[in-house]
Amino acid sequence: MLDGRRAPSIDAPIATLLEEFARTIERSTRLLRDLVKTYPEGTGLLKDLVAEEHEGDRIAHDLIHLLNGASGRRSPGPFDVEDGFRLATALDDVVDNAEAAGDMLAVYRVEAPTDQATQLADILVHSGDQVAIALGALCRGADLGPALVEIHRLENDGDRISRDAIASLFDEGVDPLFVIRWKDIYGAFENAIDACETVAHHLEGIALKAR
Repeated sequence: MLDGRRAPSIDAPIATLLEEFARTIERSTRLLRDLVKTYPEGTGLLKDLVAEEHEGDRIAHDLIHLLNGASGRRSPGPFDVEDGFRLATALDDVVDNAEAAGDMLAVYRVEAPTDQATQLADILVHSGDQVAIALGALCRGADLGPALVEIHRLENDGDRISRDAIASLFDEGVDPLFVIRWKDIYGAFENAIDACETVAHHLEGIALKAR
């Protein structure tokens, strides 16, 4: 892990886009949590969640374009195009999967959220916060270690809750359609949390290459 190691220096235009991505991730994960906790009354938040998903797509496109350079040449950034592409894709996946989880609540016409869905939404918010902290550290050339360690811990918690939630669906002998719906929804939450851990892996690799 990266305790005590410093991130590479980031060019200002790249840092600006990464900071925008951090804010988008924070907003989207909070919107999903608020949607879950107020569902079905809070379905109006879905429109805001979709808007954040579009914003994530826009930032990812701009980041990849900047890394490639306007003339098709590589940008002299702190990481190569491949590393930047993987990081941008993973960051976008966090927002995409958050939006997908919210959308499933409406598509499957869920009557009320489960306790496990609320727990997973909370874990996703904390994971998104740590991703934002890690991106801020990357932009400042600060230590990434503490945030990355916390992201990995949260992913383990999310995996445990998701696994137990899915197991409980079969243990309770409920309606098969209920099982199918919530299995998919839990999977979307877990995908978003996993995407945060993927971001952590890419950030760790970038910092290690810069040693």
